[in-house]
Amino acid sequence: MKLNIDGRLAVISGAAGGIGLATARVLAEDGARLFLTDTSEDALAEAAGTLGHSVVGSYAADLTDDDAVAALTERIGWKGGADILVHMAGITGAKGDPLEMSNDDWFACWNTNFMSAVRMTRALVPGMVEKGWGRVVFTVSENAVQPYPDEAVYNASKAALLSYTKALSLPYGPKGVLVNAVMPAFIESPMTDGMMDKRAEALGVSKDDAIKSFLDEERPYLSLKRRGQADEVAAVAALLCSDRASFTNGSAWRADGGAVAAINT
Repeated sequence: MKLNIDGRLAVISGAAGGIGLATARVLAEDGARLFLTDTSEDALAEAAGTLGHSVVGSYAADLTDDDAVAALTERIGWKGGADILVHMAGITGAKGDPLEMSNDDWFACWNTNFMSAVRMTRALVPGMVEKGWGRVVFTVSENAVQPYPDEAVYNASKAALLSYTKALSLPYGPKGVLVNAVMPAFIESPMTDGMMDKRAEALGVSKDDAIKSFLDEERPYLSLKRRGQADEVAAVAALLCSDRASFTNGSAWRADGGAVAAINT
């Protein structure tokens, strides 16, 4: 299915790996031009090398810093301004008893996962409005609607981002800028690898057995009984970036293997 985004400029944060890189690859296959951003210049260069001529620019930036976002925005402007923003930058944050999380723990996750999205949309959406066409896709996570007690700082930041998705969609959808989110769960990645390595060590079992016990005990509704792949989330994100999803606004599309127990978002 053609996405009808040939020549559109897609800005992708968190682009150096995982779901961000996988989404960039899908968009490039459909003719989008790519502008990549992440925190590491070396990682960005490596990612750009795998994507070839579709990459028209990249810039390493800390999206928690206003000046860095301003510099990034200037460079995107040199390429004609964004048509698509895929915002996948984020951190898992501190884990543990919610009452034992420090102020710094809360603010670190808030600033990276939520305020970076505010900064990026504040910088790029006005240009989309001028063009009369735009797409914004956030990565929200199952934790936004199904919080886990040891991930409280992450839960809160993602719940805020889900609310922001809806709030932003209301005034800007009628102006041609559609705002949506993709909601993954337990995706195979360096983050979940680390989680499962620690679980395996704590339980004295293999990594495969740690994954199985985690699914049985911690994610009983994840009916597919495996970790998802970045490509499986990227396909959903790419559709939301496209001209095909022209009647989709303010939504959160799950790519979670059934992990969220509730019917509604």
